[in-house]
Amino acid sequence: MRPSSLVIRISLALVGIVALAAVTMVTTYWISDQADNDAYAINAAGALRMHTYRLALLSQSDAPEPAVQAAREAYDQAWQDPVFAQVTHGSPALVQQLEQAREYSQKIVVGPPGPDAQVLLDEQVARIDQLVSGIQSHAERNGQRLRLVQVLALFSVLGLAAIVIHWLRTQVAQPLSELTNLAATVGKGDFSGRATTTQMNELGVLAQTFNHMSDAIAQTHGQMEQRIAAQTEELQRSNTALRFLYDTAKAILEHEGDQIDYQPIMTRLAELVQADDIELCLITETGDAPYLQVLPEHSVHDVCVLRNCDDCLHGELLTSTTGPDQSPIFRYSFPMVREQQHYGVLVCRTPVGTTLDDWQQQLIESVADQLALALSLQAEEDNARRLTLVHERTVIARELHDSLAQALSYLKIQVTRLNRALAKDDKATLQDVSNELQEGLNSAYRQLRELLTTFRLKVDVPGFANALQSSIKQLDEQTSMTLHCQYQLDNVPLTPNEEVHLLQIVREATQNAIRHSGGENVHINLYQNSDKTIHLNIEDDGSGMPDNPEKLNHYGLAIMQERGRNLGGTLSIENTATGGAGVYFTFTPEYVRQQNVFARESTHSAKADLGPRT
Repeated sequence: MRPSSLVIRISLALVGIVALAAVTMVTTYWISDQADNDAYAINAAGALRMHTYRLALLSQSDAPEPAVQAAREAYDQAWQDPVFAQVTHGSPALVQQLEQAREYSQKIVVGPPGPDAQVLLDEQVARIDQLVSGIQSHAERNGQRLRLVQVLALFSVLGLAAIVIHWLRTQVAQPLSELTNLAATVGKGDFSGRATTTQMNELGVLAQTFNHMSDAIAQTHGQMEQRIAAQTEELQRSNTALRFLYDTAKAILEHEGDQIDYQPIMTRLAELVQADDIELCLITETGDAPYLQVLPEHSVHDVCVLRNCDDCLHGELLTSTTGPDQSPIFRYSFPMVREQQHYGVLVCRTPVGTTLDDWQQQLIESVADQLALALSLQAEEDNARRLTLVHERTVIARELHDSLAQALSYLKIQVTRLNRALAKDDKATLQDVSNELQEGLNSAYRQLRELLTTFRLKVDVPGFANALQSSIKQLDEQTSMTLHCQYQLDNVPLTPNEEVHLLQIVREATQNAIRHSGGENVHINLYQNSDKTIHLNIEDDGSGMPDNPEKLNHYGLAIMQERGRNLGGTLSIENTATGGAGVYFTFTPEYVRQQNVFARESTHSAKADLGPRT
């Protein structure tokens, strides 16, 4: 059904009003024109009366015949006025009166004057008076018709205007008001309102379009709310997953690798991915069976009884298999691989028809990567501990060889001398050997205590400055010399290896000054130069170093130089200008070497990007 145009209806209403006004104007104009003819007809009829009186006067007087004849012709000519035909048109009674008066007037015109002429004239005057009265009545009727037409036109216009106004109110104003209110409601976020107009016009089409628009907006708004809810849920899930990964990483970092409690991690993981049949299997580097299998807490499932991880480690991510009750299941395998080294596998089993979503797989894979990283760090830490242990054993063996072993060798030689003196009963040699043995045993015992003190050195306080102060305090309690320390490395990050070697050098050099310098003060100065190299100066105010190389080695110079080489630095022992001895050590810290490497790599990369110039 085609909608009727509201504009056309309004145009037709305006055309109707204009047409009614035009008809009224034409009708009133025509009636007014008729009224003008009536007035002229009354004047013409009055002129007939005057002609009749004149003819009667001439007939009663002795007027000449030509004058009477002229009066008769004028009288007859007055009856021929066309206004009488116009006035009497449409009025049979008035036509009859006009015809009778005109016929009777012929009698007067053609009849000779005489005594009967007066009677005829009086009769004619009476007839003319009736004609005038008829014309006057006709004029009055025209006036009444004019007023009637005007009244009818007024009420018609008012009625038509009222109809148009009512139609505009019901068909235009009310629908527009309803649409305006609905628009305001939609603007407030309420999309439930609907337009109820049933008119098939522009407003009806607009109302239907508005309803469709409201439905579309409501549907879009609902979809958007659902999408926002889904996104919010996904964000909450992601936030929970990230929090879980953070807690897992924190638990891994706060505990040693072999002290990590895997079961809380597996329990929380099972809760997040909503799958309780999940299992962690840890294997060794060369093993093919798990040495540890972990299930979530309160899990109703058993651990894998196959104890063969080859399929899970090297198979596909998703495989179809059967459970202990021979029911078909899907098995998701997430190997824990770090630098091509397998540390185990995370396995999640679901019934056939139930699969893991992408976010669940990503979360399990992230946990597997974290655990692999933790186990890799544990392995690296174990290797570092092994290397450190081997290195320290090498240092211990070297120090034992350079100190206690030489002392024991010297005592062995003295024992040989003692045996020979006993065989010869050489009392002088026996006394000398006894003194040498006594001095050698005292020296060996002293060296043993120094070695034990050195080997017990450990950095168990936070910060290198605190560890240095603790070591100096221990040394200060063993001597009457005054130890002065100036530490200026508060803004320098040192590695644990650097801290241990620096402490050992400080301790060895300070002990040498305490034992052999004979002075009163030891100054320890540790600072960083402008070129970022670290300088360690240990000076005393004693007697200085002897020129004998054997004595220098006896002071542990070789051991300190070995520690200096481990840090990539240089160490020297020199006599000071004031007569004391000084140990001077310089090296470049690890963080500076790393920065230099990065700078060289960046420069090389920038040059490669620029390419050859043309």
